[in-house]
Amino acid sequence: MLEPSKRPRRRTWLIAAIAVVLVLVVLFGLMRLRGAALPGYEVQAGPLVQNVVATGRIAAESRVQVGAEIAGLVLERRVRDGDRVAPGDILVMLRARDLEARRDEARAALAALREADRPDAEARLRQARAELAQAEREAARRRELGARQLVAREDVEQAQQAVVAARAAAEQARVALEALAGGAREAQARQQLAAADAELARAVIRATVAGTVLTRDVEPGDTVRAGDVLMEIARDAPGEILLPLDEKNLSRIEVGQSATCIADAFPDRPFAATVHHVAPGIDPSRGTVDVRLRIDPRATFVRQDMTVTATILTGRRERALAVPNDALIDARDGSDRATVLVVRDGRVRRVAVKLGLRGLAASEVLEGLRAGEQVVAAGALAADALPKDGARVRIDGQPPPTAAESTRGEPPVKLD
Repeated sequence: MLEPSKRPRRRTWLIAAIAVVLVLVVLFGLMRLRGAALPGYEVQAGPLVQNVVATGRIAAESRVQVGAEIAGLVLERRVRDGDRVAPGDILVMLRARDLEARRDEARAALAALREADRPDAEARLRQARAELAQAEREAARRRELGARQLVAREDVEQAQQAVVAARAAAEQARVALEALAGGAREAQARQQLAAADAELARAVIRATVAGTVLTRDVEPGDTVRAGDVLMEIARDAPGEILLPLDEKNLSRIEVGQSATCIADAFPDRPFAATVHHVAPGIDPSRGTVDVRLRIDPRATFVRQDMTVTATILTGRRERALAVPNDALIDARDGSDRATVLVVRDGRVRRVAVKLGLRGLAASEVLEGLRAGEQVVAAGALAADALPKDGARVRIDGQPPPTAAESTRGEPPVKLD
């Protein structure tokens, strides 16, 4: 038998144990009434941007291949890789002795025509005109003698025939002189000399455009043939970035969109660019579309063929209702429809929503949700663990920082 002093103590412990059990039962009941705790988010409204991020390279708008038009030996190369050139600048000088000989021959022929052939023709014309005058005087004298019947008629006719022959000879001499003095023969000689000079001028290879020398494939002493490419020049023009963009993002890209670019060689020097061309076709082997961005002229540090990451701003909302993407169910690429699990009055509801801007971290909701509502992070649950429609649940925990920042638009939502 217990002592009287121990009976109240035992009764106190029994009451305390019963109280603890009752509390646990009540808590368990409350938890059953509140439902399972699931990860989720509170739908928020705020600024949201949509970007397309892709990697490409710096590309010249056009490249000019400088080639040899004639065969010859390289005497001199006046530029190196990276040198800037202007139209008319000498790049390479060739030695072409056969062309030099042809030029000298044409020059000598023109000089001989002017210094020897022309004076000779002038002398021939003077002689022919003198002989014509003499024949005309003789014919006049014989006509006078014939009129007095002092000479035979046949002599008069012979004198007249001599005048005709002398006049023809004088005309022939005049034509020959005109052909030499600024006429057909001199013009032909001039053309031959001009052709020889033009042919020889090809031995001096000049820049035809303003730009930067990218490559050179020739050195003094090399022998080149007609058609050989000696160097390549990037024509001066606003620089471009060539982006092979995944075709699934084609619908988001438009000419005129702005972009922020970072070259791998200068990660701390971002620069601006603008979309100015979208290729009309898709590369079937890669599933990409070529997009060209025009670089801000102030980015003078970029170089040909640099690797560049471009972030193209494809959409912006100053105030958008957005949810993290792992709250979306049945969201397909190219579709603006999805389903979310919304917690209303402690029970989960499947709600169809219409989407706007879509990104890797968050998407804009145009219809189906209101700011302040809570949605289940369905992506964090296994497919068989998703609550059924109408089940009691409660949101437990906060969204990951990256998802929250993306929802607010800081940093921008990125698309592959």
